[in-house]
Amino acid sequence: MSALAAQVRAEVTRFRRLPEYVVGVVLLPVILFAMFGLTNRDNVLPSGLAVPGILVVSFAAYGVVSQSLFSFGSDLATERAQGWLRRMRATPMTMTTYFGGKLAMNIIFAIAMVALLLATASLFGKVDFHWPRALAAAAICVSGAIWFAPFGAAIAYWARPGAATTIVNLVFLPLSFLSGFFMPLAQLPEVFQKVAPFLPTYHFGALAWRTLAEPADLEFIMTDPAINLWLSAGIVAAWFLAASVLAIAGYRLEQRRERR
Repeated sequence: MSALAAQVRAEVTRFRRLPEYVVGVVLLPVILFAMFGLTNRDNVLPSGLAVPGILVVSFAAYGVVSQSLFSFGSDLATERAQGWLRRMRATPMTMTTYFGGKLAMNIIFAIAMVALLLATASLFGKVDFHWPRALAAAAICVSGAIWFAPFGAAIAYWARPGAATTIVNLVFLPLSFLSGFFMPLAQLPEVFQKVAPFLPTYHFGALAWRTLAEPADLEFIMTDPAINLWLSAGIVAAWFLAASVLAIAGYRLEQRRERR
């Protein structure tokens, strides 16, 4: 545990000192929410919740998924290319501690980002949250740091290091648009609306949206407000397991290559 704590502290300190990471990962979702969410603060949903109240969940989900994919995708691929992981395996520290430190760092920054989004919505968006539900939805959003980490790791191990960032963008941006993070799904072409229910990001968002808002409000953002939450949780878990298998397989393949 002391080694894990030291690794978490090192990871948090390293990324805290990178302005491009703090702005691009922690502050960018808040900036986008201020641009596109706060402009709707005079619009009210059927339950009386201001529109920014439901959009804050969308941008929180977007931010957490983005952080997970880039931290475990682009950053991990860079460390692979530099030979850093090979050096780490030669030390007494276990790789579980290494990946655990990176995961804990993601969770810490996700908490900071979601807290900033809730504060912005409450202070400037005229959102009168039902705080127990809002905090439960926030917890679901933060949990995405766990659910989507294997997606980034799988890309890091199966893509060429130089192409990892490009592939993360090619995967992440369509997932965000097709899941309703940037705009209500009803505004997308019908073919895209039919694709959304098969995506883990859509069901991840559905879990948070359903926790925060009343069913009548969800027609603003979702194609199927009555979607079964257990189904959504099962689909997210299935994608998580599939990505984990790919990431572990890629990790073991790299180990075998290094032993030859």
